Amino acid sequence: MTDLVQIDHFPFRRTIRVLTLALGILGLAALGFSQDKDDVVRIDTELVSFEVTVTDKQGKPVQDLRRDDFRLFEDGIERPIDFFQPIRKTDERRPLSVVFALDVSGSMTEGEIHRLRSAMQTFVTRLADYESYFAVVSFAMEVRTLQGFTNRRDRLEKSFDKVVRDQDGLSTHAYDAVDDSIRLIAKKSPKVIRGRLPKRAVILVSDGFPVGDVVSPETLVERANAAETSIYSVILPSYSRLQGDKKPVMTPLEASGLIEKTGGKSFYATDKSFDALFRTLAEDIIASYAIAIYPDQLEGGTADTRSRRVTIQSKTGFTVRQNRSEYKVK
Repeated sequence: MTDLVQIDHFPFRRTIRVLTLALGILGLAALGFSQDKDDVVRIDTELVSFEVTVTDKQGKPVQDLRRDDFRLFEDGIERPIDFFQPIRKTDERRPLSVVFALDVSGSMTEGEIHRLRSAMQTFVTRLADYESYFAVVSFAMEVRTLQGFTNRRDRLEKSFDKVVRDQDGLSTHAYDAVDDSIRLIAKKSPKVIRGRLPKRAVILVSDGFPVGDVVSPETLVERANAAETSIYSVILPSYSRLQGDKKPVMTPLEASGLIEKTGGKSFYATDKSFDALFRTLAEDIIASYAIAIYPDQLEGGTADTRSRRVTIQSKTGFTVRQNRSEYKVK
């Protein structure tokens, strides 16, 4: 396995290769069926994609759904889905691009950081059979990139060893760390890996109380949506002595809407071991689907650049989370 090589980044553009001669003439008309096979098509177009995660009534991820299980509405009007790709397939699986953003401020104990290292190693091992690339960022008063994108296990393990507590860290720049992580994905993570759209995610581990940030949650939502990135959070919960029900205190991170508006999910680290939590997190991440459409064209072939709202629903009543609810062609 080798480190990820950066390729040219171009927003909204998808490049997919043609391996089947039978599709050579059909081109664009065949795209709607090609991703359900092993055929790969090279297309020059402004394909707009949405990352979708589906859960049942018990909150468990739902896998193995098909294009026909979904409905897509643009500004309230139903329109066909032009491209569909599950992250899990029996023959070939979607790649992943994941950044760990880790809180090493004074709110994290040495024991928690040690358990976190172990859980992240288990997480990476669990997704080893995917085309997965990981990067590691730590933050306290400053944000540091400990490891750029790589799929080499030895380099990841070395970067995990670099995760040490900042005893003097009086600030927790969690939002700034997410911002750096999104930029890392946008600049260093390819739009396409071996002809497939990767799942892009930031996994933020923190107590949920950002302090001293420059970037606002509202700006982060916009940047995450533009980079087609979902933000997940692993929160070390706090409790109030005034509450008798022992429920964790709602954190500013959760109240910001950053997780919900990017299609991610929050997890509470209530057990001493993080392993079970990261297993659940892995299941949620791999139970997602890429759904894409072509923007409508105006007369003369130019793209309609107005902002459009998109809602994706399950035909069978499952709960659907989207990484963004609107798009605008640039």
